Amino acid sequence: MAFSAYAVATSVVQGKSLDFHIIDNVGELATVDIFDVPKDTKIASSPASAPTGTWSRPIPRDWPSSLYKAVFNPNGGEAYFVVRSLKPDARTRILVSIPFATWQAYNQAGQPGQSLYWNEQPDRASQVTFDRPTPGPSTGSLTTAEDGFLRWLPTTSYRVEYCSDLDLHTEPDLLSSYQLLVCIGHDEYWSKEMRDTAEAFAERGGNIAFFTGNTCWWQARFENNMRTMVCYRDATQDPFVKSDPSRVTVEWSSAPVNRPENSLTGVSFRRGAGCWLDQSVMNKPEYGYRCRFPGHWVFDGTGLKEGDTFAVGAVGYETDAAEYEEVDGIPCVTGRDGTPANFVILATADLRDWRDYGQGGMATMGVFRKGAGTVFNAATTGWGAKLGDAIIARITHNVLDRLSRPYPGNEWEIIGEANGIRALVACENLLWASDSQGNLLCREPTGQNLKWRPVGRADGIIAMASPREAVNGQSIGLYGINQDGGLYYRDPILTEADWVRKADAPGIRALAMSYGDFFAATNQNELLYLALEGLAQPSPSWQKVGAAENVVAMTNLNGRLFAVDHDNKLWRRLPLHDPNDPNVSWTEIEIGQADSITAMAGYAGKSFASTSNNLLLWRDAVAVNRTT
Repeated sequence: MAFSAYAVATSVVQGKSLDFHIIDNVGELATVDIFDVPKDTKIASSPASAPTGTWSRPIPRDWPSSLYKAVFNPNGGEAYFVVRSLKPDARTRILVSIPFATWQAYNQAGQPGQSLYWNEQPDRASQVTFDRPTPGPSTGSLTTAEDGFLRWLPTTSYRVEYCSDLDLHTEPDLLSSYQLLVCIGHDEYWSKEMRDTAEAFAERGGNIAFFTGNTCWWQARFENNMRTMVCYRDATQDPFVKSDPSRVTVEWSSAPVNRPENSLTGVSFRRGAGCWLDQSVMNKPEYGYRCRFPGHWVFDGTGLKEGDTFAVGAVGYETDAAEYEEVDGIPCVTGRDGTPANFVILATADLRDWRDYGQGGMATMGVFRKGAGTVFNAATTGWGAKLGDAIIARITHNVLDRLSRPYPGNEWEIIGEANGIRALVACENLLWASDSQGNLLCREPTGQNLKWRPVGRADGIIAMASPREAVNGQSIGLYGINQDGGLYYRDPILTEADWVRKADAPGIRALAMSYGDFFAATNQNELLYLALEGLAQPSPSWQKVGAAENVVAMTNLNGRLFAVDHDNKLWRRLPLHDPNDPNVSWTEIEIGQADSITAMAGYAGKSFASTSNNLLLWRDAVAVNRTT
């Protein structure tokens, strides 16, 4: 007869012991083999006698943090558990979470009614126990989603450690030792504590990569010392509906919880798709991802172009998506579904006809900033199974490489194209630009790769600036230096309007405004000053207030002047116009490489820049380091 067993906890720390309960053949001699699942390697084997039905296994301190499987022989059952690091290695910045809660939700072991499925059957369970054998990552049609990713990781050079997803519930400080939390496969069931831990981690500068689908769909609770998972899936039956509505076990987006998972993941299964009746459908070319932002760092080295199809077969069997609208052929989130407004869509898949196979919808791959951290979402359960594909592997490497370190606030990031732009400014929540063809352009100042819209003429404008607000009797608007040596003004409207000459501005190549003051860099490397109210004078005069060595572009942000020079070095200084003030010197800012910047603008804590190779970039104006 076979042995059946389960571990009394989903994880154990190195150097501790883990107990297993043996359900069948109590008292008979068995051999227990222990396997490191990602490496598919047997690391221990020992005879075990369990007369009381319990077998205890000491976990050596030198066993690496990983997912393990205990196999009870002869013909025995399997019990899965994670070994966690006693003292996380400072060189290990990546923590992989194993979705035990979701495995347990689908587990059919035990008496009828012991699974939370199927969705609306009246005999489904409202709570399930961990005290039973549980299928793992390579067992059963609904848990293969993790296996491919787990077996791919050892083939790479990444240092990773592992945890159970339940550890995120019980140990809110667990993530403080890591930079990147990786969730894999099918990670559907989250408790409030799990979600709070992950969101707090991101807010303070931790990064999260979801190589998952159907993520954080149901809220669950844990009872009985974490050995019972509760999920009524029906607010009318959950007793917490009166005592604590925030913990009612329904979909996160549903009443009375009303906390869409999008704020953590960026996307949701509400807009996603499911393919359950015929999974061979997923391998049809029309069900791959369509690349929508090939210049983004996520696609570095893939060779993908706009509109290319990739990840065929990896999109499914369940996907997540954000509501979006096409703007000039570019997908932009609406935010109506709870997706953060700064969510950048990288790829989309139209799966609306999957209604014939399960649930019709979309798939939306993307990335966004959450607090000081970054969240990436592949938005599909099938990602790990296709890591043998070169493009999918390259994207995964890009994400792990980038997010296993703090957000690179000192590096420029591509957010679109900037064909021929030579002047740039932020005004009334838009970016405005003049190009070499004499056009005035505008677009939203977001990370999405939006197209520039022509809104009028900007003949000869080589530098632009704008006040933050109306001051000294002058309204908010666009001020530009024309190549004829004049300072001009234009209303910031999206239709044709005249540029009105306001003053002479000879030899000026860069311009910025701070409150009611103009600051300009000249071809003679001088920094000039002119008060806005001076434009009311018959002959406004510029005053020299310092040096501006080799400055090619300048802007203002939150009461500071920012400038970039010919060597692409970034500088800042206070906008003071007394040349004798000791605070007027320029200070160099740490900066990532950006080739040949042609113009700069500042908005909402970001520096924007156009380059001579037609890229539009942004970066944090001041790099923010993660604090834990």
